[in-house]
Amino acid sequence: MATHYLKKINLKLDLLTHFDLIIIGTGAGGGTLAAKLAPTGKKILILERGGYIPKEKENWNTEEVFLKARYKAKETWLDKNDKPFHPGIHYCVGGNTKMYGAALLRLRERDFEEVKHHGGVSPAWPISYNDLQPYYLQAEKMYHVHGLRGSDPTEPKETQPYPLAPLAHEPRIQELYDDIQKLGLKPFPLPVGVKDPKSGDAPFVLDRFDGFPDPTESKGDSHVDGVKEALKYPNVQLQTHALVEKLLTDTSGKKIEAVQAKINDEEVTYTVDIVFVACGAINSAALLLRSANAHHPKGLGNSSDVVGRHYMAHNNSALLAISKKPNPTKFGKTFAVNDFYFGDDDFQFPMGHIQMLGKSDPVMYKEDAPSIAPGFSLELMANHALDFWMTSEDLPDPENRVTLNKEGQIKLIYKENNLEGHKRLQKKLRWMVEHAGCESHIFPSHLYLGKKIPLAGTAHQCGTIRFGKDPKTSALDTFCKSHDVDNLYVVDGSFFPSSSAVNPALTIMAMAIRVAEHIKSEIL
Repeated sequence: MATHYLKKINLKLDLLTHFDLIIIGTGAGGGTLAAKLAPTGKKILILERGGYIPKEKENWNTEEVFLKARYKAKETWLDKNDKPFHPGIHYCVGGNTKMYGAALLRLRERDFEEVKHHGGVSPAWPISYNDLQPYYLQAEKMYHVHGLRGSDPTEPKETQPYPLAPLAHEPRIQELYDDIQKLGLKPFPLPVGVKDPKSGDAPFVLDRFDGFPDPTESKGDSHVDGVKEALKYPNVQLQTHALVEKLLTDTSGKKIEAVQAKINDEEVTYTVDIVFVACGAINSAALLLRSANAHHPKGLGNSSDVVGRHYMAHNNSALLAISKKPNPTKFGKTFAVNDFYFGDDDFQFPMGHIQMLGKSDPVMYKEDAPSIAPGFSLELMANHALDFWMTSEDLPDPENRVTLNKEGQIKLIYKENNLEGHKRLQKKLRWMVEHAGCESHIFPSHLYLGKKIPLAGTAHQCGTIRFGKDPKTSALDTFCKSHDVDNLYVVDGSFFPSSSAVNPALTIMAMAIRVAEHIKSEIL
């Protein structure tokens, strides 16, 4: 393979542009891969289209982060009707994990099996929970997960404890937790990835977390626990502001020969032995579609025609219950309820997962506040709000997909499905709150602010380059290698054949570790 030379641009890279391994993206998949492959001694290049999020006072400013979208990608996509929208996506070192809430739960054992839902069937995975179990444990250690085994009624089997003890509930949250227990439900400590708040000389107080970057670098994200660890090795290099435009194959079409990127408006080509695509389910699919050539007319590695299809992002809703009792909590994201995950006596189909959110403040819901109560200030609402998040499974539909228009712009086609379970879960949550010591609300009718997360809410994106054993119906094998291209791996939420009803991050991290172990033992 010919060795190319870099153009004259300001890069801290060797003149020779050949790398043993190139990892594209630094989120939950790419950052984890980088940390686990770094000790191999192989020459590794990490390409990230964004830069580092600066440590600045605006990191924790609600108006800057939420209303002005300071750290969100300045990018426009199209919906199914070609209407433009701004996706809730972040291009930076660490990817979307810089802004996530670090709720790190394993899929349930049944999530790996075929599951019947009210709206259809969730397909079985080509691997079992047991195949991923040891890597889940490694991922929990890597990302500092707090939790308590045996407390979640639906949790998969595990003999080892969580790396860290559960985060303590603040008084108002503990009161709510106890009241929910009295209803006969089984609330449990939410597994959260964050360094031990009591460690170090100066303990820190958890506060701005969900949706905020963390300048203390305490949150378990793939920048701090992945990329930063990888860069301690001299064989690993990171190039930021590098937009990968295409993957170029050799004359056979069976192997990627080079990665074509644009850095500061300069075209750069790197030759490579193995490529790991980890751009997130939407952008990874877009990259493969952009990389179509004579051997791969429908997109690179897309003989199955599944690339870009089966997009999922969960049915998610946020709900604020306004209680008469004040809630001075700083960090409320410490427990969850899974009693209705697979259904109950009233509804035999899965409903999903309920968890607390990080405490809201008035600015967060300025645009969504109802007009039903003149003089009912946002400050008063925030001071009395209990913040909840609900996740239900959406089902893979081949018509829910990522495509590109003629200009190469991303078009995200998505029609909601399997909504009945989510509606039932919302009713369960309302019942739970109303009967858990919150009978006396500001208004007799009870005031709820409920918001279904729209198309732009792409945080839980998955499914667009599904893995499986049959090359006719899947794009990747069970180690996330392309069926069609010998040296291409896709390691982000793309590989999911179903979405389950928990945050996909820990499963992406665990799979990245599994793939890294496979590469080290079988390929390198």
